[in-house]
Amino acid sequence: MDYASCTLCPRMCGANRYETLGFCRCSAVPKAARAALHPWEEPCISGIRGSGTVFFSGCTLKCCFCQNHAISAEGFGAELTVNRLADIFLELEQQGAHNINLVTPTQFFPSILQALDLVRHRLSIPVVCNCGGYERPETIRQLDGYVDIYLPDLKYFSSELSAKYSQAPDYFSCASRAIPLMLRQTGAPRFREEDGCTLMEKGVIIRHMVLPGQKEDSKALLRWMKNELPEKQFLISLLSQYTPFYQSSRFPEINRRITSYEYDQVVNYALSLGLTDGFMQKKSSAKEEYTPSFRLEGILSCAGSADSGSSGRRQTETPPAE
Repeated sequence: MDYASCTLCPRMCGANRYETLGFCRCSAVPKAARAALHPWEEPCISGIRGSGTVFFSGCTLKCCFCQNHAISAEGFGAELTVNRLADIFLELEQQGAHNINLVTPTQFFPSILQALDLVRHRLSIPVVCNCGGYERPETIRQLDGYVDIYLPDLKYFSSELSAKYSQAPDYFSCASRAIPLMLRQTGAPRFREEDGCTLMEKGVIIRHMVLPGQKEDSKALLRWMKNELPEKQFLISLLSQYTPFYQSSRFPEINRRITSYEYDQVVNYALSLGLTDGFMQKKSSAKEEYTPSFRLEGILSCAGSADSGSSGRRQTETPPAE
């Protein structure tokens, strides 16, 4: 796993990221915009103290509705050394995080694994891979032993939709090969009780965000999960939080929130298939305030690294207005 002739994601752009940017618009230096306790993941991930999320900059997808577009598409963030990233993991645990939650990490896996190698013997909380589902099985295999919980999106069944909204016509063919491998790595979901709440220790939660006007595509994904994935080996999380962000206005059919009817149709279909293990969202989740602000919280170190004395380098771009 390396940044030279990069093949980390299905784009397989082959860029030498030590010298130039890849399709993800990232170099070989890890970059992140926020590292903090996050209360808005699924209850078994956030618990009562929060998930220790590290929001990485860049992305291998080009979703026109991305709620984190300031970091995924516009590149806001600060560059980090591997040692600083390792320290961030320890700092999040010290703050009370229930887990280390790597958000959109694919483009920086080589650095992340190096950082985890430095501190795995000191971490006592699970590591979560919170990704877009657009992954190569060859890359996922190399995460075995590092990742305890996978939190992949499963965005589209239709290649026409994934090409139109995320510039990835091969989205489902890639996600449908990567997600079963995640299940094989973790096994059935395992939980622990802590401070009066149930927390996931191991397993896979498959997220699907229902898009406006696309409930039939959602149903196709649910049928695939029912027919192709082993029973009781995963949880589903059906999201109603779609909000028109970023470039959604380019496509009038998705330039609106979903209706209660659309979301209820998908939830009821999941229940009819027996997909009852998991989570659903309240319709009130479709709000901008559920998107975190990106102000380099927890990223930059004033005191220097506990391991090496190094710190992240400040990004010169202006953070987005709240």
